[in-house]
Amino acid sequence: MNISKYISDKISEVQAGSFTSSVTKIAIISIATGIAIMIVSFAILEGFRNEIRSKIFSFGAHLQISKYDTNNSFEGAPISSATGVNSTEAIPGIAHIQSFARKTAIIKTDDEVLGVVLKGVDENYDLGTMSQNLDAGELISFPDSSSSKEVMVSRSIADKLKLDVGDEAIFYFIQNPPRARKLKVSGIYSTGLDEFDEVFVIGDLQLIRDLNNWPDTIVGGVEIVLKDFEQIDQVAEQVFDQMNYDLQLEKITDRHAQLFDWLQLLRKNVIIFLILIIFVATFNMVSTVFIMIIERINMIGVLKAVGATDAQIRTVFYFRGLNLTLKGMLWGNLIGIGFCAIQYYFELIPLDPENYYMDTVPISWNIGVIVVLNVITLLLTMLAILIPAAMIARIKPVKAIKFD
Repeated sequence: MNISKYISDKISEVQAGSFTSSVTKIAIISIATGIAIMIVSFAILEGFRNEIRSKIFSFGAHLQISKYDTNNSFEGAPISSATGVNSTEAIPGIAHIQSFARKTAIIKTDDEVLGVVLKGVDENYDLGTMSQNLDAGELISFPDSSSSKEVMVSRSIADKLKLDVGDEAIFYFIQNPPRARKLKVSGIYSTGLDEFDEVFVIGDLQLIRDLNNWPDTIVGGVEIVLKDFEQIDQVAEQVFDQMNYDLQLEKITDRHAQLFDWLQLLRKNVIIFLILIIFVATFNMVSTVFIMIIERINMIGVLKAVGATDAQIRTVFYFRGLNLTLKGMLWGNLIGIGFCAIQYYFELIPLDPENYYMDTVPISWNIGVIVVLNVITLLLTMLAILIPAAMIARIKPVKAIKFD
């Protein structure tokens, strides 16, 4: 039998109604609250970051290859689809390669006129992320024999031009001589990011080829989707070494640097906030163990008088602190994961899309992060308990037994 654990269990049984009982409840609540807040904070932060990154990726892959020139217009110079990086097998980190082109246009309806940029894509373009942004309608279709006459417009553009799914509008393309095409709205998307929603219309790459008299081998640029976004710097170096000399490579983190810097800043702020929460939880546990030791001074003196070692007595309070910590962690996990599950499935907490770029609080599940948070909390709390437990060695049996 483990004597230290036995005594620890007996302490917890007889202390109901005592001052220590109230303090231990506060310690459990403190740890439970800290764990719950950390789980919810990380789930919301990662959900927010994933949602924003997904919206950004829907308008551009991780890497973009284009013609090297000093022209900063939306259209850019055309390039050959043979960029030197034309196979996903060439570099292990590449998941998908897709072509695109852009062309400025003016949309005219019966009552309104608006300038936009038509981004042309083909059937090989990954529109999976864009489908998550659809408010109404469906993705554009690609016929076999000719260019598609369908486009997807943003909710912002649709509201300004009073367009709905199925409506047609005339697109005037700015070139010499100007050309016009009547195109049909197949879907309406919304990302909440004004730099996309106020500018871009998604259409067929072949339509832009026809307008510019390009052969099938010419595109406006090539986008590269990676298997792991976190490896963007390493893959970018490999792509740069293999692509043709007259092309330039741009990372999405550079193209939208402000958004990614903002997301990185949010993560740093949350980490600082969580460190403070852990500090408060461990400080409360130190205070609780101090109080338990002071309240049990007589018991400590008796145990020392009958031959118990300092290590055995420290273990008694160590087991008690561990028991309180595990109870707090259990309740904290139940509350934190329960809250995240309710929000994930029922979306009870709304957001203002104009300020937060989404209409509900996002939740991202990451079991690894939850496990790490629990392990860190447990380790730091157990280490903190050693601080008050160290005072046991300074307690003298004679004085302790007389302590009142």
